[in-house]
Amino acid sequence: MAISQTTCTSFKLQLLKAEHDFDTHTFKIALYSSAASLGADTTVYSTTNEISNTSGSAYSAGGKPLTVTSSFPKTSGTTAIVDFDNISWTDASFTARGALIYNASASNKAVAVLDFGSDRVASDSTFEIQFPVADATSAIIRIA
Repeated sequence: MAISQTTCTSFKLQLLKAEHDFDTHTFKIALYSSAASLGADTTVYSTTNEISNTSGSAYSAGGKPLTVTSSFPKTSGTTAIVDFDNISWTDASFTARGALIYNASASNKAVAVLDFGSDRVASDSTFEIQFPVADATSAIIRIA
C-alpha cells in the first residue's frame, strides 16, 4: 500500500464539468494509516484504512470540514489556486500517514491526497495540518 501526494485525476476532469464549487461546497479532510492506498487514481472518500482515535474523541470517521481561506480561490500569475485554513484535532491519540481532501457536497468526490512522508503520531496532544504557502508553486491545490 502507498500514499502519494497528488491532485486526483478525477478532480481535474470534474473541474471541467463544473462539479466543484469552492465558494459554496463543503470540503473535508480525512486521515489515513500507512495501510491506505491513495494516489492520482483515488476518486472518492472511503473509510478503508481511515484512522481511528485510540483514546478520547478527537477524530471521527469522515474527518473535519475545511475552511477555504478568505479571498480564495484566486489566481497567482497564470495559476489558479485554492488555500484552506490550517486544521487541527486536539486531545488526539492516533497515528496518521496521509490525508484525503474531498468534496462532501458532491458525493464525496476526491480532490487531493496528502502524503505526510512518514507516520505522524499524536499522543493526547494536538495534531495539526499546516497547509503550504498559497502561491503558484506551493499552494495545496493549483491549476497551472
